[in-house]
Amino acid sequence: MTIAQGGGSSSKDLIRSVSGHANNLMSEVAKVIIGKPENIRKVAIGILANGNILIEDNPGLAKTLMSNTFAEALGCKFKRVQFTPDLLPADIIGTYMYDQKTGEFRPRFGPLFTNILLADEINRAPPKTQAALLEAMEEKQVTIEGITHKLPAPFVTMATQNPIEQEGTYPLPEAQMDRFLMKMSMGYPDRAEEKAILARRKLRGKDGHDIEQITSPKKVVAMQKALETVHVDPAILSYIIEIVQRTREDHRVVNGASPRASQALFKSGRAAAAIDGRDYVIPDDIKGIALQIISHRINMKPEAKIRGITGMHIVRKILSEVPVPVIQQG
Repeated sequence: MTIAQGGGSSSKDLIRSVSGHANNLMSEVAKVIIGKPENIRKVAIGILANGNILIEDNPGLAKTLMSNTFAEALGCKFKRVQFTPDLLPADIIGTYMYDQKTGEFRPRFGPLFTNILLADEINRAPPKTQAALLEAMEEKQVTIEGITHKLPAPFVTMATQNPIEQEGTYPLPEAQMDRFLMKMSMGYPDRAEEKAILARRKLRGKDGHDIEQITSPKKVVAMQKALETVHVDPAILSYIIEIVQRTREDHRVVNGASPRASQALFKSGRAAAAIDGRDYVIPDDIKGIALQIISHRINMKPEAKIRGITGMHIVRKILSEVPVPVIQQG
């Protein structure tokens, strides 16, 4: 299969501008988050694709710092919610309070009314509170006392969770896992990276970081809209569909990836192309993010789980088997 490269000169200029902003953003974040360029790139893809990101890892691996740094560099409002077993839905979405001066009930909005929401240790909250995030994550709106309120744009949830094996955690429901565009882990720094972290801390002379603002909420929304000009060839669409369909056909899987996975690959492929300054998607854009976008949506059979087989194994196998479309240059 061959793929035609698409788009006119105005589309190329627009994407060049998006690429410039996105790469400046990643460079700014990389001054704080050391040795994690792939993670930084994937978070940037997630934000451009207007998706929610789940970071699963052990405590102390810069999950919170990553979210905060991105929010500051984006010039966006940032709120952090520490999820605990006693957290109630009203604590995050808000409630109506009686105003004695006016004699009316007025909304008191919760921390969801922000641009970048860090839902810290999301799997420590009970399912009812986790479910309260669903509407916000998918619809970019919340309902308080039967009245719907739109959330500010952009709205991106970056959630962190500790590995399920840890005590006092509630596994996220399948419906909620599916609403995360991608799931990733940070991993421990190696010796050189950890030494660089300490060297930079010594140089700064303080615990905090000085982060330059690269964009604004308005610009972020414009960048997200600009992705609509990125060309996706029918051959790439077929490639995406084939990868997702095969997750449903594996005999070790109870539930494969839903159609949301295809849409997530489509949007993220466009974002990856734009970051690289291209106004057309190539197979590597899809392959480079497929693991993080599809693996967490796959539900394994008990016998496969016992043998240690995960969604990651399934997706790696599929990526190695599905024929890759060939790009026709110029």
